[in-house]
Amino acid sequence: MKKLLFLIISVLLTGTISGQEEQPNHKPKIGVVLSGGGAKGLAHIGVLKVLEEAGVEISYIGGTSMGAIVGGLYASGYSAKELDSIFKGLDSDAMLQDYTPRGSQSFFEKRNDEIYALTLPFKGFRIGIPTALSKGLYNYTTVNRLTDRVRHIRDFNNLPIPFVCIATDVETGEEVVLRNGVLPDAILASGAFPSLYSPVEIDGRLLIDGGVTNNYPIEEVKKMGADIIIGVDVQDPLKTRDQIKGATGILVQINNYQMIKKMEGKRKATDIYIKPDISDFSVISFNDGGAIIDKGEEAARKIIDTLKTLGVGQPIVVPHIPVQDSITIGQIHIEGVTHYTRSYVIGKLNFKPGTKISYEKFNLGISNLNATENFTGIHYCFEQGKEGEDLKLTLQENPINRYLKFGLHYDGLFKSALLVNITQKNFIRHNDAASLDVMLGDNFRYNFDYYFDNGFYVSYGLHSHFYEFNRNISSEYTLGKDLSEVLGVDTFNVHYSDFNNQLYVQTIFKQLFLLGGGAEFRHVKIKSETIQGINPIFDDSNYFSLYGYLKFDSYDNKYFPTQGYYFSGQAKAYLYSSDYNNEFNRFSIIKGELGTAKTIAKNLTLKVHSETGFTLGEKEGNTFDFILGGYGYHMSNNFRHFFGYDFLSISGNSYIKGDLTFDYEFIHKNHFNITANYANIGNNLYKEGKLFSLPQYKGYAVGYGMESIIGPLEIKHSWSPQTGHHYTWFSIGFWF
Repeated sequence: MKKLLFLIISVLLTGTISGQEEQPNHKPKIGVVLSGGGAKGLAHIGVLKVLEEAGVEISYIGGTSMGAIVGGLYASGYSAKELDSIFKGLDSDAMLQDYTPRGSQSFFEKRNDEIYALTLPFKGFRIGIPTALSKGLYNYTTVNRLTDRVRHIRDFNNLPIPFVCIATDVETGEEVVLRNGVLPDAILASGAFPSLYSPVEIDGRLLIDGGVTNNYPIEEVKKMGADIIIGVDVQDPLKTRDQIKGATGILVQINNYQMIKKMEGKRKATDIYIKPDISDFSVISFNDGGAIIDKGEEAARKIIDTLKTLGVGQPIVVPHIPVQDSITIGQIHIEGVTHYTRSYVIGKLNFKPGTKISYEKFNLGISNLNATENFTGIHYCFEQGKEGEDLKLTLQENPINRYLKFGLHYDGLFKSALLVNITQKNFIRHNDAASLDVMLGDNFRYNFDYYFDNGFYVSYGLHSHFYEFNRNISSEYTLGKDLSEVLGVDTFNVHYSDFNNQLYVQTIFKQLFLLGGGAEFRHVKIKSETIQGINPIFDDSNYFSLYGYLKFDSYDNKYFPTQGYYFSGQAKAYLYSSDYNNEFNRFSIIKGELGTAKTIAKNLTLKVHSETGFTLGEKEGNTFDFILGGYGYHMSNNFRHFFGYDFLSISGNSYIKGDLTFDYEFIHKNHFNITANYANIGNNLYKEGKLFSLPQYKGYAVGYGMESIIGPLEIKHSWSPQTGHHYTWFSIGFWF
């Protein structure tokens, strides 16, 4: 404090004497030190707002962890007010965990996220534990985008405000001072909190949060030439056992042991020490960012008169520099890949060299790479090239290429099931993946998929599955035949099994469209062990077919979409059958569905969906009829949901169906919804012109759904005014 008073008096005397004598005016250099503290570090923004208001010109800035992120962005030319707006607009959930937009995922990857509740690395036949909750890619792409204006600067002394930050070598435990390199890499390495974010590799060293070794880098800012140090400390004091909450709290406590001891000396060396009162917040309280920023501003405003003595007499105005919304990609240099081809990487990026793209599309391409889960690290920078910005992309391949995955599900048709999956990447060659699902429970099922992803080029795959279930169904609607008079009962038990094998080729473009075709061999058996008087086997045949399909999917969520569109169309020609019933004729089935979801008010979504299917040719059997009824099961073959009627209630070789759903998210991830659906179904509706007549079947449902770690937990109460029947269905977990 004595040093500060001496410097203030010197400034005042120099200003007085300069009018009498010509002497050099030594203006003290102000250095700002910003400590780490997770979300609490947002208080730094509030302090910087007051410094600007007081007219304090910052000559140097240094920070650790969140202090490095805020300090690095401020050093790159943003005003405190701009930082306030930026951080308030970020997705707090995505900042803490890897968030991959559904639009970034291929159809293969979408399925991966929509049926498995738990994924564990499986290496050397031992189950592993992920090294961190998040790779921090959302933070990385965000910081890269925000530092676009200084993307070519490699010496941090050449930033608008010279900058330094601290990281820790995870192998040696040594402090690493970062004064040069790629700015986003440096500040994200400084903030790589152990277990929360993956380490960042820079110059061959694996780096984590600088708070482990130096959470308040006052020494480094002084070395830069600062005369006066303004320090902002948002570190937690040591806590009691009752105050420590969760694993994150324990890690923070361990991290603070040596920092608390060092802070006494560091505080004494600080000329103006600011300690915001943020005891009510934690290191992950990003949802409370606005309140934390206000606390920083409140703490600094208490000493604004002192700060003004260091100012220039008027508020600092940081010129606004608009951020570019596009970039011209010159060459693309890819480093670090051995098991994946260049065409695979370029295909995932979805842009090619020599093209001008928006930053939104660029970030989407990076997100596409992340969605593959084939890379534990994704780092990039831009270098000035001859034909635009050369992209230098450095990838760290995931050393784990085998995974164990698990899922749980219950519905009224397939009943309970435990899903165990093993996925092997690079199974036969580069860019491929093999996946086996085994579903154990009331009805045994399996799925096997082998897929070779060829990027921009045509890809191919193999699919095999076996599904079965037992169900008491109405004799009136079984396979399109009214058997109630023959059997003398209203319902009887049917066992259905479907063994299906497909070879296909397909191509994906824009991550949303899927176009493909292939050949299919399947065996279908439908029998009953409870009926007498007629043959209990309805079908036991092999079928061979050729098919083609087109899909489009931009829904942001499969189960509770709030925006986007969906389209699926398929044509399948059945060319051969072993013909158990001696009634096979060649035929084709055409089917399609179209849906859209739109948020029409806060937390209120309208979803409109329609679908249709029909048969071409003289199909005699009923094995592949469309069968409607029930809810919550995986819709394989031609089984479709329909409210108001029980599972497998109504059938025909052609149908059209439409439904309208209002979904209200009244609490985060908790939904109340109402649905109305209508359908026409029967034989040859298109030929007879009955497809678009007034609906034959109507049904309604009200429901509650919750998004959980194992998938949607839903209860639906459904009824039909035509039959007067009511049904209540429970569905637990992802559909499979």
